[in-house]
Amino acid sequence: MERKGELKRVTYPVKAELEITEIADRVMKSGGPALLFENVVGKKIPVLINAFGSPKRMAMALGVEDVEEIARDIEKLTRMKPPGSLWDKLRMLPELARLAGIAPSVVKEGECQEVIERDPDLNILPILTCWPGDGGPFITLPTVISRDPGSGQRNVGLYRMQVFDSRTTAMHWHLHKVGARHFQRQKERKGRMELAACLGGDPALIYAATAPLPDQIDEFLFTGFLRKKRLELVKAITVDVEVPANSDIVIEGYIDPAEPLRTEGPFGDHTGFYSLADDYPVFHVTCITHKKKPIYPATIVGRPPMEDVYLGKATERIFLPLLRLTFPEIVDINLPVHGVFHNLAIVSIKKEYPAHARKIMHGLWGLGQMMFTKIIIVVDHDVNVHDLAEVTWIAGNHIDPKRDVLFVEGPVDVLDHAAPLMGYGSKMGIDATAKWKSEGFEREWPDPIVMDEKTKNYIDSIWEKLGI
Repeated sequence: MERKGELKRVTYPVKAELEITEIADRVMKSGGPALLFENVVGKKIPVLINAFGSPKRMAMALGVEDVEEIARDIEKLTRMKPPGSLWDKLRMLPELARLAGIAPSVVKEGECQEVIERDPDLNILPILTCWPGDGGPFITLPTVISRDPGSGQRNVGLYRMQVFDSRTTAMHWHLHKVGARHFQRQKERKGRMELAACLGGDPALIYAATAPLPDQIDEFLFTGFLRKKRLELVKAITVDVEVPANSDIVIEGYIDPAEPLRTEGPFGDHTGFYSLADDYPVFHVTCITHKKKPIYPATIVGRPPMEDVYLGKATERIFLPLLRLTFPEIVDINLPVHGVFHNLAIVSIKKEYPAHARKIMHGLWGLGQMMFTKIIIVVDHDVNVHDLAEVTWIAGNHIDPKRDVLFVEGPVDVLDHAAPLMGYGSKMGIDATAKWKSEGFEREWPDPIVMDEKTKNYIDSIWEKLGI
């Protein structure tokens, strides 16, 4: 990032409590660079923040010029057909060889264990207190590794961790998250649940931990796909967990499902409002390992736009080809920044039959994390979903509210503070497509106002002569 002019080193002393947040918030909202705070008061480890905070840096984090390159790779994979001839098989070899080399591998030692703290103390880390109303300092960018106690299936998720003291934190996983599911299954079996929270290392893994992957897709494998090379893992010191060998910092520990939950929060969240205090499992730290010269990665969330915007937008583009596998009629999708991703989705479709827009609404609400989408607006294929002025114009003109607005009830994001119950509420679909007679619309549907090409071309040819 520094070589490409995307990083600013801050040598002036600042505190991890509130001060880094205020600086980073101003820089994020003005489209500024990544920040490396080299002089955090009372700490020896520097803090990196806003590393993902622009389209350019998000692409750099994934090793591409544009995240659309990854979307094209995924689309190419979805279109692969079984080879019908020897020539077809030969043509597939480079792609198959690349895919064969992305599975993670276990190595004997890694940079993440250059220093081993067997008497761990979280106070060595420059953990941020982000906002004045927060319940305490929070580790905000950990990739938390857990396993299903039955199947052994691994999951890597990004879950915030409020620090209670030098050796305990909360583990904030919502009831819909895979980590929470692993926790519930561990409760049924009894015994401790061993975990590792990793900080730093390959930024592609940080992204993978946020991605809405199907349960069957391993985040380490997906990181290898993104990076086009396998991720190296090393066995943790005190827990039976494999961790990325290039992590800057690894916090090892366990959760005891028999232990009472503990109040976590409030926390200034990505909705721009505080998420309220609630009860979550307690994570006990058994060991901290790190590089000799680690960097502590952090992020802050709050009223958008913030750094997380670019992580979310990357997901929007990268996963569009997979969305089209289920819904080939989808042309494009926009999760607007100020809709904080789960509050609003705008979808354009190639409409083929009556009530097609409603089919898309119900289909998306039944698909993974799309179930949290509070409002879905469906428009025709020729509407630019990324032009909010155009969407507003089309939606305002194309809907009859009584006929075209649909309400349903179901699961909603736990952070939706307007829902009547936590995790349960209503959702709205808006059909802003042109209406057909087969949908019961008997009036004539008007055409948009567009000048004819002959007149436009003529005016183009005389424009400079007009003196305007």
